[in-house]
Amino acid sequence: MGRVMVLGSLNVDLVTRVERHPRPGETLLGEGLEQLAGGKGANQAIAAAAAGADVVMVGCVGGDAGGAAYVTRLRDAGVDVSRLRVVEGEASGHALIAVDDRGENTIVVIPGANARLGDTEVDAVDALGPGDVLLLQLEVPLPVVCAAARRAAHRGARVVVNTAPYAALPHDVVALADPVVANEHEMVALAESGAVPGSLLVTFGANGASWDGETVPAHEVDPADVVDTTGAGDAFCGALAAALAAGADRAEALDRALAAGAVAVRHAGAQRDPAL
Repeated sequence: MGRVMVLGSLNVDLVTRVERHPRPGETLLGEGLEQLAGGKGANQAIAAAAAGADVVMVGCVGGDAGGAAYVTRLRDAGVDVSRLRVVEGEASGHALIAVDDRGENTIVVIPGANARLGDTEVDAVDALGPGDVLLLQLEVPLPVVCAAARRAAHRGARVVVNTAPYAALPHDVVALADPVVANEHEMVALAESGAVPGSLLVTFGANGASWDGETVPAHEVDPADVVDTTGAGDAFCGALAAALAAGADRAEALDRALAAGAVAVRHAGAQRDPAL
């Protein structure tokens, strides 16, 4: 059974609720303030660990209370945090989120320590080999993502790239990904870029997913049971990577990923019990 290494972002999400979103120059009062664990990298690491994988998280947090709390949270979830770097004098990544009465969000992301990933994090990939999986997203510096993907592929590891938030990647990086995981909008942007992935897995939310044209329906969830769809994509990717590292074939890996996504929409937050 291989390992899953997740190289990516860790964010402290600060969430408040407002009746409506303010107009430019306007001040409104928010109701409550929650501090939650977020960031696509850490979300996917938690999901992979929950799916039974041996997970290593590679990334950066600031030398602040939020970063320390996040490291403890990951460790308690069974994630290896020995490759997490604390950047003293830098704040951890944060997302400032306002949710209105209609459920619409406005989000401001401050990358903080996530912008400081560099050669140290790329070097961590040297621990991988055949049977292991490197799981990447695009919330950290793209040169680091590209260098890590190339290094992992050279060492015989499987590279899985979640193109979220979408950014154009060099064609050679896209080509070595097996698979690129994209939603419908990211799929269109990827096609327009002319890059050809090693394999392409497209997610359609409640309509399931398609891997290289083979479509599988989603696990059914009663609409009344849907609490929050925010973390479904990250749960999907983490469970997918865990299944691939365990030696599952495409059909089984996709089924496990869809099952994890169906569970994720039943609870609030990108992670289960996400309070920091």
